[in-house]
Amino acid sequence: MTHRAPYPKNTWYVACTPDELEDKPLGRTICNEPIVFFRGEEGKVAAVEDFCPHRGAPLSLGFVRDGQLVCGYHGLEMGCDGKCSSMPGQRVRGFPRIRAYPVEERHGFVWIWPGDPEQADSSLIPELHWAEDPDWAYGGGLYHIHCDYRLMIDNLMDLTHETYVHASSIGQPEIEESAPATRIEGDEAITERHMERIPAPPFWQAALRGNGLADDVPVDRWQICRFTPPSHVLIEVGVAHAGHGGYEAPAEVKASSIVVDFITPETDTSIWYFWGMARNFKPEDQALTDRIREGQGQIFSEDLEMLESQQRNLLRYPDRQLLKLNIDGGGVQARRIIDRILAEENEVSEKEGVS
Repeated sequence: MTHRAPYPKNTWYVACTPDELEDKPLGRTICNEPIVFFRGEEGKVAAVEDFCPHRGAPLSLGFVRDGQLVCGYHGLEMGCDGKCSSMPGQRVRGFPRIRAYPVEERHGFVWIWPGDPEQADSSLIPELHWAEDPDWAYGGGLYHIHCDYRLMIDNLMDLTHETYVHASSIGQPEIEESAPATRIEGDEAITERHMERIPAPPFWQAALRGNGLADDVPVDRWQICRFTPPSHVLIEVGVAHAGHGGYEAPAEVKASSIVVDFITPETDTSIWYFWGMARNFKPEDQALTDRIREGQGQIFSEDLEMLESQQRNLLRYPDRQLLKLNIDGGGVQARRIIDRILAEENEVSEKEGVS
C-alpha cells in the first residue's frame, strides 16, 4: 500500500533562517526528504538532495568553495542545479544529476517548495508586513519537536491550554471562561477570544512595563489565531488598559504583538518549529526584544514536553477516538482545510501516475 504523506508538498515551508547558513552547509530533513542548504554563486541560497552521487555521503558534511558544494568525502563538487561540476582526477560529464529544490530567501527566512518544481510560484510566499517595516521588531527561535505537525496546529488554534500549561506566564482562568468564536475565510481558519476587565498575567505585565504602561490595572485581552496552509499560524495577541476599546484601543494604552508560528514537517511525527514575536511598540529597544524572546522561548518549551508526550500516547493507542469539544473549533477547521488540500494533491498525483 502506497504511503500518503500527511502534509501538502506543493507549497512553501520555512526551511531555516539565514544565520544557519553563515559558516557551512546545513543538512535538514523536510517532508521526509534529506536536503542540504548552502549559499552558491553570488551568495544565493540553494537546496539539493543531501546525497553525493559518488558514494552516497551526505553533502551537508562538506563545505562551500567558490559557490560550489564540495563533498567532504572525496571532493566531488556540486552546483546549485544539482549537477556535478567537477571532481579531482575524474571526468564528471556523465554523472547523474541530483534533485534541486526551489528556494527563496524572504522576510528573514529561507523558504522551500518540496513538491513539483514546475508548480513553484514565489508569489505564493506569504506577505509578512512586519518583517519589512522599521516600526516593527521581531525576535524568535527554532525548536525541534517530536510530534505530528497537526498537533502543533491544534495547540496554537486552541489557547485554552494556556491556563494549565503556561500558568506562570500567560495563562489565567479567564481564558477558559471566555468562549472562542471560529470562522472560515477562504483558506484561512480564524478563531478568536476577547476578555474584558481582567488582571494581566505575568508575561503581559512585563510587556506593559516595557511599553511604559501601568501593569497593575485591569486590562482587556485578545487572542486572534489565524491558520493558513500549509501550516502557518499567526496570532494577534495583546492587552489594553480596560475601557479603551480592547483590540481597537489606541497604541498609547496597549501592548500588542503578533505571535509567529511556522511549522515545518520533518517526518510524519517530527517538526521544525520556527517561533517568534513581532511587535510594533519600542522596536528600537533591542534589550526588550531579547527579554521577550527569552520569555516566549520558555513558554514554548513548556508546550514541547506536552506535545511529545501526546504524540507517544497517540502512537501507542492508534485506534482510540478522541473527543472534539467546542474549544477545538479552530483546530478542526484547520484540519479540514489541510485534508481538502491533501485530497486535491493526491488526486492530481493519481492522474499523473505518481505514487
